[in-house]
Amino acid sequence: DLNPRRNISSWLARWFPRTPARSVVALKTPIKVELVAGKTYRWCVCGRSKKQPFCDGSHFFQRTGLSPLKFKAQETRTVALCTCKATQRPPYCDGTHRSERVQKAEVGSPL
Repeated sequence: DLNPRRNISSWLARWFPRTPARSVVALKTPIKVELVAGKTYRWCVCGRSKKQPFCDGSHFFQRTGLSPLKFKAQETRTVALCTCKATQRPPYCDGTHRSERVQKAEVGSPL
């Protein structure tokens, strides 16, 4: 006796876990980028993107349950975007990468 609801919910749970994966350290230093006023960007939250600091869809294909942070640049300027994924001011670097916790972590591992 197959329950169609169970099949759908197990499929959804596989692709969209209830408990999202934790972000991983992509790099231990920020990346400086020039943002263009009015342009929308997608900052990688999961740390798995190969196009750091921006999203390349890795969060979806690796089934992390995380989504990128979409933001619009208010002015054209150069900023430091976080790649350790531990900033308290996402997507901008706040210096957290200098902490012992981040510096001791392996690149590609969660904090």
